[in-house]
Amino acid sequence: MKTNPLKGMKDYLPAEQALRDYVQGRILETYRASGFERISTPMLEDMENLDKSDGGDNLNLIFKVLKRGDKLASAIASGNEKDLSDMGLRYDLTLPLSRYYAANKDKLPSPFKVIQTDRVFRAERPQKGRMREFVQCDIDILGDGSCNAEIELIDVTARALLNIGFDDFTVNINDRRLLRGMLTSMGFAPESLDSVCITFDKLDKIGAEGVAKELTEKECPAEAVAALSDFLAKGEFSLEAIGALCEDKSLAENLGKVIATVETLANGKYKIAYCPSLVRGQGYYTGMVFEVTCAAFSGAVAGGGRYDNMIGKFIGQQVPAVGFSIGFERICGILAEQGFAIPAQKPKMALLYLPDADFAQVLAKAATLRENYTVTVLPQAKKLGKQFGTLENQGFAAVAFADNDDVKTLGANS
Repeated sequence: MKTNPLKGMKDYLPAEQALRDYVQGRILETYRASGFERISTPMLEDMENLDKSDGGDNLNLIFKVLKRGDKLASAIASGNEKDLSDMGLRYDLTLPLSRYYAANKDKLPSPFKVIQTDRVFRAERPQKGRMREFVQCDIDILGDGSCNAEIELIDVTARALLNIGFDDFTVNINDRRLLRGMLTSMGFAPESLDSVCITFDKLDKIGAEGVAKELTEKECPAEAVAALSDFLAKGEFSLEAIGALCEDKSLAENLGKVIATVETLANGKYKIAYCPSLVRGQGYYTGMVFEVTCAAFSGAVAGGGRYDNMIGKFIGQQVPAVGFSIGFERICGILAEQGFAIPAQKPKMALLYLPDADFAQVLAKAATLRENYTVTVLPQAKKLGKQFGTLENQGFAAVAFADNDDVKTLGANS
């Protein structure tokens, strides 16, 4: 039998889990204090729903579950690979939330301000910051089509990060419709915009020449590629410059309103920046998108955007929806690397008892000690010195005894 977890998945030692519990607790505390309500959905979703969720590259990373019994035998006999699976593990929490809302909308308030903190799964190559099983911490607002929803989500997410201990981060924001409008004005065909946007999203990584080269390889019109290259060469990446290229002037106005309002709310505690190349990989985003970056990590630590068409796939009518997800694993990884200490924790105490002790009285004494300590009840070892060393290594600050009032302090103060 193998003792190691599967590749891309992890066991967590008590100290690691304590950090994870603290971070998730602070995030939930912030979300709930802002009026959001928590729900849960199953880890498994119907494959048809997953396949039609516009999840971008994530659709290639779904863990699929084979059919069972006679249905599996029939699927194998058909020779059609797609018939083998009828369900899969969720790759994020947006598709499950959309299905949940479609099924329960008559029981839910409008707008619905919702929390999801749960595990998701992606069959990708594991690397630092990327696991096959990981936790997402989402808040979404369903039923509000105004940009106030974006402002509130950015504000709440930023406060959650501040409450964890982050203070050097930037909220980068864009509107996909602005980018699409600009590209259309340059001569890119509407049906090619999704592909063009994916290339444009690489601007920071491959530069303007790399973008032009990739678009040429995609056989985009030479005139359109030239127009984009000329625009990039001028360096006019301001919201006003890009907004001027779009027919719908309200897009730039609304984005400007969001940026100005968030700057006021931030009050210098964090930054917000217009990022014209920001697209995000999921195909279901329809409007504003955002990511949070910080100096301590090379990638984004949070991200989200508006996805007004997702719920309509289930109920046949559009429901405004926007969400923001904190990258829980990355946050925990950053804090662990920085040696983050969980604040305001009670010191750990071991209450030791002998074999003939009255265990009810032992537990009663532990209850009195818990006013000032986190108390663990343990049998007293024959070699106390060795036991004290072990307890000290496990982070215990003190030892008490069930049969007397002695207390021994461990560590530097002993």
